[in-house]
Formats: sequence, structure tokens, C-alpha cells
Amino acid sequence: MRNFLIATVSALTLAACAVGPDYAPPAPPQAAAGAFLSTKAGVTTTAPADANWWRLYNDPVLDGLVTDALAANTDVRVAVARIAKARASLREVRGDRLPSTNLSAGANYGRVSEGQVPAGADREGWQVDAGLTVGYEVDLFGRVSRGVEAARGDVAAAEADADAVRVTVAAETARAYADAASSAERLGVATRIVSLLDQSVKLTARRAEVGLTTRLDTARVAALRNQRAADIPAIAAERDAALFRLATLTGRAPADLPPIAAARTTTLRLDQPIPVGDGAALLARRPDVAAAERRLAAATARIGVATADLYPKVTLGASVGQTSSGLGDLFGGGPLRWLLGPLISWNFLNQEGTRARIDGAEADTQAALATFDGTVLRALEETETALSGYAHMLDRRTALQSARDEAGIAVKITRAQQREGAIDGLAALDAERTFAEAEGALALADARIADAQVDLFRALGGRWDAR
Repeated sequence: MRNFLIATVSALTLAACAVGPDYAPPAPPQAAAGAFLSTKAGVTTTAPADANWWRLYNDPVLDGLVTDALAANTDVRVAVARIAKARASLREVRGDRLPSTNLSAGANYGRVSEGQVPAGADREGWQVDAGLTVGYEVDLFGRVSRGVEAARGDVAAAEADADAVRVTVAAETARAYADAASSAERLGVATRIVSLLDQSVKLTARRAEVGLTTRLDTARVAALRNQRAADIPAIAAERDAALFRLATLTGRAPADLPPIAAARTTTLRLDQPIPVGDGAALLARRPDVAAAERRLAAATARIGVATADLYPKVTLGASVGQTSSGLGDLFGGGPLRWLLGPLISWNFLNQEGTRARIDGAEADTQAALATFDGTVLRALEETETALSGYAHMLDRRTALQSARDEAGIAVKITRAQQREGAIDGLAALDAERTFAEAEGALALADARIADAQVDLFRALGGRWDAR
């Protein structure tokens, strides 16, 4: 009997095969493997992108804030918890590979009918029963192995999702820090403009006192000065909001944000081209692409799980037990009952429900494939858009800087001409307004460049090996 069971198990194991399609990763578009369309010499390089991109700014405060955010951000903590849940589900599915055991014991006191006991025997008393049952499913058609395969895909997808959250948190932390710093610089610019306009107000007022200009000119310059002064509270509010956002991103209450986080008063700037790699490296690095690919693998495996229900389920089982009239008799070496043999269950007459589940699993796989393709295309779109936006933003800043410099020259000339009485107050006012607008636009452009850099770094993605 023992040799027969061993031979049976061996034959079933050798004959076992996993039904359903074997997964093969989809190939990305060939056109995506080359260089990006929107790269520009001097702005970007084809060197591999760095996951720790924020270190390119050479700002230790930013480095520390990103480290704090990756460790304490609430969204990161949620993502890590989801990894733990996926791993727990994998352990549960793996448990189906092991034998199932059931230990039972019970005792009851009762009275049996007279015909159930020998003449003169006690009809009342205790009855004690104990038994052990062991079952093992022979994974003949891969139901268990495909389930494990799907669970592994879920774990890998959860890990990639966590990486995607880390990319977002790092980018938003750098963005909030950059916004606070650029707002501080814009505050300085706005204050400097107001100070210059104060001088123009005084000059125009002195000229009005001696009859060289009119009260209208004085009012116009004062109005321009007050308009620029009104920008200061709005910029200060933007800076406060950025600092509050930075506190939340790093897992702190606003009052707990260290003062050093608000110490920078100049916009973040890069003194080197940004390394961006190429399309193939991008798709290998982007965590959202990795998550979509792993979900596709899991969905494909679940087709096999559903397909296995079309075939017989073979379980090897064994049980042993004993029933006695008391605990002493139970362990006294009396006769045992035992049972050993395979169990085959197969619902082959009505398989419509099973085939419907297979169709559903196949539809889920098609949806997962479409999601993967869409994720790849969006990754390429986001990166090309970020590259183009960053390059054009730099071009815009160059033009704005030239305009600001020319406006500054014009202001110096008109102030000198106004002192000499060569021009009227309206011409001087127009020069002051042009310079103020050019100076403010340049400061805002610097802030937008820092924002565009963060957009590019976020689009380039990143992976973290530490889990």
C-alpha cells in the first residue's frame, strides 16, 4: 500500500503542468528606446539620470528635508503598509503548497439505547474522541503555483507603487523648498523695487515743490509705488504656504519645521546640464511602468488559476483517531481507526461558471495590458513635455534678463533727464513701470525654472533599492 501511494504521488507530480498562458513581458515601442526629442545641448545630457537628483543642487538643507520626507511622510508610510499587506497575502497563498492539518478532540456524557450496548453493560457514561486529519493538494494543473505567481506580481507592484510615491514625495518636497526660496528672493526684489520707487516719489515731489512738474506726476509715481508694495503681502503668503506644505511633506506640524528650512533667500539653481538618459532607461526606471507591468503579470497568472478549475482537483488525505469511554482508555493503546487515500473532485457537467471566470480573467488581463501601454505612453509624454518646457523656460529667462537689463539702463537715463528737466514725469513714470515689471518678471521666471526642473526630475522617475 505504501509503495502504491508513493508511486501515485510521483506519477502525479511528474504529470503536473500549469495551465493558462505563460507570461511574457510586453515589448515597449521601438521608437521609445532612443534619445528624447526635446533634449538640448547645454541644457541636458544623455548621461544616466540619478535617482537622488536633488543632490545636484548641492544644498545640504534640501538633502536633509528629502531624507526626512522619505522616512516620515504619511503617503510613504501608507505605501509601505500596502507592501506589508501584499507580502502577507503572498505568504497566505504559499501556504496552499503545504499540507493542511486538523486536530480534533471532543468529549460528551450521555445515555445510549439498550440495543446499542451488550447485555449488562452500562448505558450511561463518557465518550471521548480524538483524531488527526492531514490533506495535501497535488497541484496537478497549477492552481496553486499560478496563485503564487499572481501574488508575487502583486507584491512587486506594491513595491513599485511605493517607489512612485517616493518619487512624488521627493519631488514635492524639493518643489516646496524651491517655492519658499524663490518667494524669499521675489520678496527681496519687490522690496528693492519699492525702495527705488520711493526715491522716484521723493524726486518727483521735490520737482513739484519748485514747479518743475505737476501734482499729477507725483500721484502717478506714488500710485505705481503702492501697486508694487501691494505685491509684497501676496508673495509673503506664497512663501508661508510653501513652508507649511514643506512641513506636512516631511511629517511635521508647521510649528515643528526647523528654522533652517526657511533660511534660504535665493532661488534654487543648477550650474550643470541635467542628466536624462534615453527612452529605454526611462521606461526601465519609472516605477509606474514597473507597477503596471507587474500587475499585467499577476492578471495573466490569474487566468491559469481560473483555468485550473476546469480540471480535476486531486487531494491526498490521511486521518487517524480513536474513540473511547474515558481519557485513560483513549491513551491506553486501544484500537485506532485510520484512513488513507486520494480524493478527486471534478465539476465537469456544468462548467459555465468556471468558463465565465476565465473570460473575466482574460478581460482583466487585456485591461492590464492597455493600462501598461498607456502608462508607457504617458511616461514618454510627461518626460518630453518636461524637457521641452524646461528648455523653453531657459530661453524665456534669457530674453527677460535682456529686457530687464535694457529697462534698467532706460531708468537711469530717464532719471538723469528728469533731474535736468529734459523729459516730463509721464515718460519717467513709464520707464519706472517698465523696469519694475521686467524685474518682477525675471524673478518669477527664476521661480518657474526651478519648478520646471522639479517637473523634469519627477518625470524621469527613480527607483529605490532599500525596502
